[in-house]
Amino acid sequence: MTSETTSPKAPVFIKAPSRNATADNAPVETLVTEVIARVRAEGDAAVRDYSRQFDKAELEVFEVSEADRLAALEELDPQTRADTEFAITNVTNFAKAQLGTLSALDVEILPGVHLGHRNIPLDRVGCYVPGGRFPLLSAPIMTIVPAKVAGVKEVVACLPPNAHRAMIAGCHLAGADRIFRIGGAQAIAAMALGTESVPKVDKIVGPGNAFVNEAKRQVFGPVGIDQLAGPSEIFVLADETGDAEMIATDLLAQAEHDVRTRVGLITTHKPLADAVLAEVERQLSDLSTAEIAARSWEDYGEIALVEDEAAMIAYSDHVAAEHLQVHTVDPQGFAKKLSHYGSLFIGELSSVVYSDKCSGTNHTLPTMAAGRYTGGLWVGAYIKTATHQWLTEEGVKQVAPPAARQAASEGLEGHRRAAQLRLDRLQA
Repeated sequence: MTSETTSPKAPVFIKAPSRNATADNAPVETLVTEVIARVRAEGDAAVRDYSRQFDKAELEVFEVSEADRLAALEELDPQTRADTEFAITNVTNFAKAQLGTLSALDVEILPGVHLGHRNIPLDRVGCYVPGGRFPLLSAPIMTIVPAKVAGVKEVVACLPPNAHRAMIAGCHLAGADRIFRIGGAQAIAAMALGTESVPKVDKIVGPGNAFVNEAKRQVFGPVGIDQLAGPSEIFVLADETGDAEMIATDLLAQAEHDVRTRVGLITTHKPLADAVLAEVERQLSDLSTAEIAARSWEDYGEIALVEDEAAMIAYSDHVAAEHLQVHTVDPQGFAKKLSHYGSLFIGELSSVVYSDKCSGTNHTLPTMAAGRYTGGLWVGAYIKTATHQWLTEEGVKQVAPPAARQAASEGLEGHRRAAQLRLDRLQA
């Protein structure tokens, strides 16, 4: 049995989730449709009204001035600034290394038929920076820095007006060209459509709540988006070598993000499953964020017991978790057998939290099994690969006859004439 051909055999749940992560989205969809329509019709006035309604913010001017940016930077704790710059350096260096793998292409596919492509940075990108319950200084780094490395001409950042001022400093340090204090669906609509204050962008990236996600879904088409991100996820794959304390700690570190975070352990070893269950309960007793983490664990946490390594791989590929940690006797070898995930953390020393904050890989990743068809945000997301071709007379002689014959067989006389014209002139 393989995960490509059949569904994995159902595991035994030592702890099963009590809720389905897919919620009814109809009320969100209706409200977001209204927000986008009003921003399209009223521009800044609609954005200002929604900021008053949803964020309790009275804003005459949305854009953060250069003076205010520098003031926010001055207010930033020196150690926090140093740690932020450390993260920016790592994310920058990794994005540059990724960019180095993208090459222009020119190839003579037939005599005289030259094909190729160029990698062209986008003109203007909008980065949504979530406010959330905590000042997530890593958030602007992950969306803004790769855009600057890619060569995007202008990076626009939007963050909720009530976001911690350290977030403004984070956007500034990451390299945002313009920063706007606009949050929620109205921020997505403003960047997608353009208003008197906010320029229209070519692509919108960055995670947010259900309203932000729905807004990205609705504006997609005239503008690009990175992905539709749901609540965060972490799964750990472990055999009998797994460390219960370490696994429980990593699960709860992710669970404290949001009450809808999905966390899980997939293991072949029942004693480890039982130990992790007990360890999670023990750690929740003195975790300062237990009000959030406990709800996440109760509603969406799971511990799945499977028969063997093959079943572990099959169920993991079925879940396609956003963050996937491998805690097995041979983590490097095991990792090569996995196909579907957002980002992989190989070996027990590789915690998700390192990537979340500062190690260099991007933490904006696919959720809700989207890891089956896409990876996370990266420098290539800010670049379009556009093809080109040019032909010599010999090239025309190679492709014109089959092109004309094919057009004729399809009954497309205009196509046939266009294909034949250059050949006729060459032969004349």
